[in-house]
Amino acid sequence: MVVGSLRLVIRLHASHSLKEKRRPRRMLTDRIRNKFGVAVAEVDSQDVWNLLTLGVAAVGPDRGPVEQVLRNVVEFVVSFGEGEVIEDTIEFDRR
Repeated sequence: MVVGSLRLVIRLHASHSLKEKRRPRRMLTDRIRNKFGVAVAEVDSQDVWNLLTLGVAAVGPDRGPVEQVLRNVVEFVVSFGEGEVIEDTIEFDRR
């Protein structure tokens, strides 16, 4: 079993307050969760209104499929258009 984790840091374009950050965070987390069947949560930068840091986790039997899912998540977020992906880091743990 392989556990893959993705850390995404996104600079939000249209967010000027923590209240305005809620909509893109909710939309992104819900759509990623529904489209890719992965776990998603905001993991850092909760008090920064123009940065959204998401953690995404996927589990599979081999590294290849898990890595592909996580790369597809990055592509999806880039194409989503709510902000600019300024960091994406993928790590693996074999159990």
